[in-house]
Amino acid sequence: MRYVKEHTRFHGLFKFNKKQKIFKIGKVKIGGQPGELPTVLIGSLFHEGHKIVKDRKQGIFDKKKAEHLINLQDDMSEKTGLPCMVDVVGESPEAIIRYIDFVSEVTDAPFLINGAEASVRISAALHVADVGLLDRAVYNSINYTFRKEEMKALKETGLKTAIIQAFNPSNPLPRGMISILKGTHNTEGLLESALKSGIEYPLVFTPVLDVPAIGLGAQGIYLAKEEFGLPTGTAPVGVVGRWRRVEQLGKYAKIVCRGGAATLAQVMGADFIIYGSAAKARNIFPVCAMIDAIIAYNARSHGVRPLTKNHPLYKIF
Repeated sequence: MRYVKEHTRFHGLFKFNKKQKIFKIGKVKIGGQPGELPTVLIGSLFHEGHKIVKDRKQGIFDKKKAEHLINLQDDMSEKTGLPCMVDVVGESPEAIIRYIDFVSEVTDAPFLINGAEASVRISAALHVADVGLLDRAVYNSINYTFRKEEMKALKETGLKTAIIQAFNPSNPLPRGMISILKGTHNTEGLLESALKSGIEYPLVFTPVLDVPAIGLGAQGIYLAKEEFGLPTGTAPVGVVGRWRRVEQLGKYAKIVCRGGAATLAQVMGADFIIYGSAAKARNIFPVCAMIDAIIAYNARSHGVRPLTKNHPLYKIF
């Protein structure tokens, strides 16, 4: 009996003991118990290596191709019932502001402000505040490099939603993720830092460094949701593209394995998944919709029902 209890604790079709929070970002609701809300899928644009970008510093890009990718993701979202966001990646303030202006005109989906440096993210956040897009914006991210200067600047922007990245360089295992979020007796946790920065809607992100570590990120999701009750997600798909030997397994192995990586995160409770380039939407949305429907159907045995009729359980069957 003892073995059974320990074994089933991390089974993916479950109900968390901790009360789960639900946030609304723009038109998208995120969080809750497995089966209540669909998984939010987040596709990236303008990232490193994205061929639609012509000048990464100035933010010059092929607008026709970018619009096609945004519409592709929106279309798959409509077909499956899975909400979406756009991960807007920029290398300079000028570039990311140009990208955000474009994306916000093409779609009403929320977007992530993803800059490699704090100065880029803060410049974009200030711009978002100026043009009235704060309710759709997500700061990406607050992480172990977060300093008081960035904290002060972020608070001044008025942005309320941020991804809190649980990568712990001292301990990359799931318990290390929880530790960096909570803090220790002499170190402030990232969630507390986020609160001091004016963040009211933190989205926890568990890191995935390579394919074998997808399991660590998935377990981190379970632990974080049970510990904090916050919307939690990960990015398990991109690492499959760096798996050199996957193509030796067959013509479609990479596509299939990308879907498998995403679904593992789902069954461990993921509220959102950053799946890489929005060009992958056709392959990722259908499998994630199927898994969401299965989870929601099973959740009925725990007394949990979907909170929206626009759920894969009702849309794809």
